[in-house]
Amino acid sequence: MADFDLGILYWAGIFIACFSSLLILGKQKKKTQDFLLAIWFLIIGVHLVFFILLRSEGYLKYPYLLGYEILLPFIHGPMLYLYILYITGRNPGKKDWLLNWVPVLIIYLILFRFLMLSPQDRMMVYQNKGRGYEVLSDVIKVLMNLSGVLYVSLSLFAIKKYKQKISSQYSNTEKINLNWSYYLITGIALIWMAVIIRNDILIFSMVVLFILVAAYFGISRVGILDLPVAEKVDEKAVGNEFVKYQKNFPGDNAIQTVYEKLIARMAQEKLYKDPDLNLNYVAQLLDVHPNILSQVINSVENKNFYDYINRQRVEEFKRIASLPENHKYTILSLAFESGFNSKTSFNRNFKKYMNCSPREFLKSKNLTLES
Repeated sequence: MADFDLGILYWAGIFIACFSSLLILGKQKKKTQDFLLAIWFLIIGVHLVFFILLRSEGYLKYPYLLGYEILLPFIHGPMLYLYILYITGRNPGKKDWLLNWVPVLIIYLILFRFLMLSPQDRMMVYQNKGRGYEVLSDVIKVLMNLSGVLYVSLSLFAIKKYKQKISSQYSNTEKINLNWSYYLITGIALIWMAVIIRNDILIFSMVVLFILVAAYFGISRVGILDLPVAEKVDEKAVGNEFVKYQKNFPGDNAIQTVYEKLIARMAQEKLYKDPDLNLNYVAQLLDVHPNILSQVINSVENKNFYDYINRQRVEEFKRIASLPENHKYTILSLAFESGFNSKTSFNRNFKKYMNCSPREFLKSKNLTLES
């Protein structure tokens, strides 16, 4: 009965994977990452089919398929990593694609002699539980585990790099929701942990659960990237721009001049009060290249754009909170007035720069605001 129930579960996973793939391909405005996700779902569906055949000894009817299922676990890592690169705005080139498929090619070459056996010979190996190929089996297991660790790590690193990138571009990052990417990475990591344990039923039961979650978020994907990804920069243009400043202002004078223009605009116009303020907009106001402005803030303030602007907002909150006419307002309303767009962002940044909560700060200054 349990086997029957699990069989239904696995076939349901196959149906959901294939159906989700078709739904994604049916979207009107498809991007490269959508095609990639649709293909990945199909591969997962195929992987589940292989598992069902092996588990039910259906391979006896299709012995010519034996051995090829070993390649499938090595495909999921590259698919995850490439997908993460696309949804975080990095469009992998041909070299990236080829490099990430090298491990799959290596596994194929390792298996080549076995795959060249006749279907009947391969079936005999499976029926004898891999007798004669124990070393090959151990090597494949080790490489499979390494593949999982490698691609989960690479995917997490790509997310970390993206978060650093948006911190240098935007003053508020709360609108950029990375939950979808974390769901994917966590799901794959848990499946690979099951792989290390070597429990096939646990592995593929988790694969079905992964498909359910991935299908839901993959089709809707509400709020993955609510802000535009930072545009690609023409490095040659940046170089020319910086050369221009170097010619006009020798040494550090170029950086100091841009910095003075920045603090003047901040003081006069209080640009930080705009919750959607971004680096490109400020650079346009100052008539400098965004990379130049980013370099100026990094070198003078030793902060990225996000930290620089939010420090200005904290100082603005402290200023307006001390004014008697503002004591009738709440802490949150003054936080919004200072440029913050959420309570979470305000509390996090205030504590980061002041080493205390807003309420603790107000209490230390004998200031009282409305509850």
